[in-house]
Amino acid sequence: MAQSDQIARLQRRLEAIPKSVREAVVPSLVKSGEELAGTMRKLAEPSRDTGALIESIAVTAPGQSTPAYSQPGGGRVAGELEVLVTVGDQDVRYPHLVEYGTSKAAAQPFFWPAFRLLQKRIQNRTKRAIGKAVRDGWNKP
Repeated sequence: MAQSDQIARLQRRLEAIPKSVREAVVPSLVKSGEELAGTMRKLAEPSRDTGALIESIAVTAPGQSTPAYSQPGGGRVAGELEVLVTVGDQDVRYPHLVEYGTSKAAAQPFFWPAFRLLQKRIQNRTKRAIGKAVRDGWNKP
């Protein structure tokens, strides 16, 4: 499959980032994922029936695989600089029905409100971690 010049250029730039910088950013990404998952659990509390939905919220660190049947994405492996927060598993296949509602049940959103609430904070944390890693890598002999 042919790639656009923009994608190829972005991939070259990402590959040029020193490995030490990439490794230094991972802890902040995982921390952000855990914070996002915790906020989702709190926002999902009003929809608690059995607690299975709340327990199915999972954070997948780089290189790990998401739970089967999770949403969004299903079973896939997180990239090197990617932390995935998913909801659902093989027993809980209804998170989208809770999030968006049905004709017989009102929506009880928890996923996207948590994301929107923490988006700026996560971006700032990631930028700080990248900046610190670059400065530390720059000052090494």
